[in-house]
Amino acid sequence: MKGIVLAGGHATRLRPLTKITSKQLLPIYNRPMIFYPLETLLRSGIRDILIIIAPEYAGHFLHLLGSGKEFGKGVRFTYEIQEEPKGLAEAFLIGEKFIGKSSVTMILGDNIFIDDVSDLINSFTSGGRIFAKKVEDPERFGVVEFDGTLKALSIEEKPKHPKSNYAVTGLYVYDSRVVEIAKHLTPSHRGELEITDINNVYLKRGELDVRIISKPWFDTGTFDSLLEASNYIAKHGNHGI
Repeated sequence: MKGIVLAGGHATRLRPLTKITSKQLLPIYNRPMIFYPLETLLRSGIRDILIIIAPEYAGHFLHLLGSGKEFGKGVRFTYEIQEEPKGLAEAFLIGEKFIGKSSVTMILGDNIFIDDVSDLINSFTSGGRIFAKKVEDPERFGVVEFDGTLKALSIEEKPKHPKSNYAVTGLYVYDSRVVEIAKHLTPSHRGELEITDINNVYLKRGELDVRIISKPWFDTGTFDSLLEASNYIAKHGNHGI
């Protein structure tokens, strides 16, 4: 299993905080934001990690994270540049050579998971596995519709009329076929390669597994969520890298 942290983009919603650095380098209580998604991968035993970054902040990430050796025995970080953010699914095109024939877990650089999902990542064999969380504002996310047995029926990207309150979180596990799927995607009306379209390919094949997470999850792309995540970590702590 290989890992990808997607940490590109410009985060204009967080200006002026992101005028001189990347969103994923902002502090969440006492550590840079990117430490938390890295921790999720490392805790799961993933040691070979690709970090996808915006060109203007490449030096910031290299200075902070280096080769990865400071994060544990056998840990290796590789870096690739995302010139312009063209959708989450673009990560699998950028990381094609890195992924090779391996399965891959991708986590968004601004997502913080309190759940220990190590077993759910390590037990993955093939197809796709995503993680859903019940939220109050599902229209901001990809939304999963379930049947009575919590089997996924559909996934919609930022629907105006959500069919459930379960949001797709920024953690995705796929087999190596994800690269070919990404190559055949058509950009959405937003001009982006949507991760929801990848999930729907696996869903239509009957190969998508959706797991529910119970503990807090933070998508720290707003001022309020930055504060909420920092306050939670300050009060409850988290497993440190």
